[in-house]
Amino acid sequence: MESRLANTKDMTKGSIWKHIILFALPIFISSLFQQLYNSVDSLIVGNFIDNDALAAVSSSGNLIFLFTSFFIGMFMGGGVVIANYFGKKDYDSMQKAIHTNITIALISSVLLTIIGVFGAPIMLKLMDTPVEVLPKSIEYFRYYFLGISGTIMYNCLNGTLQAVGNSRRGLYYLVFSSVLNILLDLLFIGAFHMGVGAAGLATSISQICSALLCLGFLSKPGTVYHVQLKKLCLDKEMVRLIIKFGIPSGIQNSVIAVANVLVQKNINSFGDIAMAGCGTYSKIEGFAFTPINCFTMAISTFVSQNLGAKEYDRAKKGARFGILCSISMAEIIGIITYFTIPFLAGLFTKETASIEYSIKQARTISLFYCLLAYSHCVSAVCRGGGKPIVPMLVMLLDWCLLRVTYITIAMNINHDITLIFWAYPITWAISSVFYLFYYYLSDWVHGYEKRKISN
Repeated sequence: MESRLANTKDMTKGSIWKHIILFALPIFISSLFQQLYNSVDSLIVGNFIDNDALAAVSSSGNLIFLFTSFFIGMFMGGGVVIANYFGKKDYDSMQKAIHTNITIALISSVLLTIIGVFGAPIMLKLMDTPVEVLPKSIEYFRYYFLGISGTIMYNCLNGTLQAVGNSRRGLYYLVFSSVLNILLDLLFIGAFHMGVGAAGLATSISQICSALLCLGFLSKPGTVYHVQLKKLCLDKEMVRLIIKFGIPSGIQNSVIAVANVLVQKNINSFGDIAMAGCGTYSKIEGFAFTPINCFTMAISTFVSQNLGAKEYDRAKKGARFGILCSISMAEIIGIITYFTIPFLAGLFTKETASIEYSIKQARTISLFYCLLAYSHCVSAVCRGGGKPIVPMLVMLLDWCLLRVTYITIAMNINHDITLIFWAYPITWAISSVFYLFYYYLSDWVHGYEKRKISN
């Protein structure tokens, strides 16, 4: 049995803080490389091509997230199911969940590739992408989506590893693909002068490589997570559970993405310089999101495994520790961002007006990162506790409907981009207040028993 459990981590025993820190640390480093992955296209395009190309790449980010976020949320739900079975030590059911999750990912990859490649012009026009930026945006978008299967499969396969407590292996593969992406960007754009589409092509190749490396590791025989192509299928019960826990997470991600796309549409109305500046800030903010990202994943896996083992008090203690670490780190990074934003934005572009937009946005938002961290951490507790509908509703009502309504009204009263920036801390504060009450007053530790994930 020991060999079958190789490269896994049972979080239901031992030191709580060590489990969470040691699980979160590789994810933290992975997230840094993931942001490097996402930012390198903008960084190289902004320095080797022009500001229109930078605007094209930057403004495509929210639309790309819109189309990938739902499926990534689905796999988060699948990971919760896998982690819960791992905590119960029901490895046969876990195997069915793993193979069903991968099958769903393969089908999703095909659909997204078709939608992204053929639907790019329509979607970018609906976002009011400026005419001068549109051709380059379409080019980048299409090349990116040619390799979208790599993104989808990596998130699915790495989610499986994280569900069984292995957060290091995905880090190794992400580091490799990040370095490969940088080298290919420099080769295609810097050396061969291939244009903005080459940035998307480099990302596609790198993403596919990371997914193949993950698959190769999971295909090693003799482990509880062993992936076999002949076992790929849509098990009826596992599809039901993955949908039950994944659909709300997918909708939650999509709601955030839809809101971001609508916000981006309003930003686009200020022109290509504002698009480039705000796009640059979004890349920088991605790095600030890394402590939030690592602790939300750690919290979700820790809570799910321990509730599967009926270790309720242990799940609560782990959740509290993870939340405290996340909000502390997020606020420290927010303060650093506030003071260093002129230098950081200057790495992407030398356009003074564009940098000014980045500075204005950062100095409106960055000191409120602690609120963003708290909301995401309690959301992770809900997912790990088998209550994914709660964060879905919060995101729908607050981060989408309220945020978009506020911006729409504000822009009609005064067409000032600063009012758009304030939408984020305002809605983060409201969601944090709700989550504060929910976390302390609800019975989230018995979510699995009430929803009957198994047995």
